[in-house]
Amino acid sequence: MVLESFEIIRVLLMAAFSFLLALFWEPMLHRFLIRARLGKPIRDAAHAPVFAALHAAKAGTPTMGGILVWGTTLLLALAGTFLFWLSPDSLPARFSFLTRSGTLLPMGVLVASAIVGMVDDYLNVKKIGALWGGLRMRHRLMVYTLIAAVGAWWFSVKLDWDLLHVPFVGDFHIGLWYMLFFLVVIIATAFSVNQTDGLDGLAGGTLFIAFGAYALISFAQGRYDLAVFCGVIVGALLAFLWFNIYPAKFFMGDTGAMSLGITLGVVALLTNTALLLPIIGIIFVIESCTTLLQMASKKIRKKKIFLSSPIHHHLEAIGWKEPQIVMRAWVVALVFAAVGTSLALLDALM
Repeated sequence: MVLESFEIIRVLLMAAFSFLLALFWEPMLHRFLIRARLGKPIRDAAHAPVFAALHAAKAGTPTMGGILVWGTTLLLALAGTFLFWLSPDSLPARFSFLTRSGTLLPMGVLVASAIVGMVDDYLNVKKIGALWGGLRMRHRLMVYTLIAAVGAWWFSVKLDWDLLHVPFVGDFHIGLWYMLFFLVVIIATAFSVNQTDGLDGLAGGTLFIAFGAYALISFAQGRYDLAVFCGVIVGALLAFLWFNIYPAKFFMGDTGAMSLGITLGVVALLTNTALLLPIIGIIFVIESCTTLLQMASKKIRKKKIFLSSPIHHHLEAIGWKEPQIVMRAWVVALVFAAVGTSLALLDALM
């Protein structure tokens, strides 16, 4: 009981400290983004007429705001590790959460994919690469696959993990097939979160809810370091939302959406609840499915299903206000995250 109480304190205090730390250094990041002229370009009307009409006023808003989230998480992870190395038995050292078996993989994936996303954001701002700058979709998928392949290797070789848990059914050792399952989960989650990052506060709020759910699931499983890791991300995301809610002071960018999407997938796999992730992250599923349906319809039928995709842009086009879309998405995300978390906890009791 005493141990669990302290672990609750760890999660809550680290989340709070992450929030305060992110608030503290956000002005420095914001000034840097403005001075470096890292303003987000908006796709032109010739190639995306509906989107351009809806978002023309946002042109030039600084991007790469996701640095605030993963940068804060990295700073706290390194600080905790240093304190543990300096004095392993001290009270501050007990707040360290970076461990080989629990959080080293998601932390490494978070930073690696964030750097790739930051490069993509830079190319997008400078209009280098694809039609409106940045990596093409197939190149992004290649990056997702490469990062996921490294993660799958870590699971299989370093963690000796090939266990697939089917809720309310049981555990199955699927051998090398687990690597393919890992790839599918990571690529799908990364793509889905990336599609959700399109309105002020939409990706940040839904990710905040999803990581909060996984903090609870990790804690219930006794994975306390992973719970603290999720709590730190939750705190940093809350600080990010302070500046990202409508009208946004800056955008998350791929450096946030790509890294947090991939990391969310890794956390789901580490907790063996990946099959519940579509429920916990229902908004991500809806966003990506509407994009894929739009692409398929345009390719096969030569017609659109939605005025613009993903669905949040369609809702804008038919007259919904941006804050209305975002806040309703938060409500839906919160309800389904509660359902998914409850299913995970109920499954553990059976």
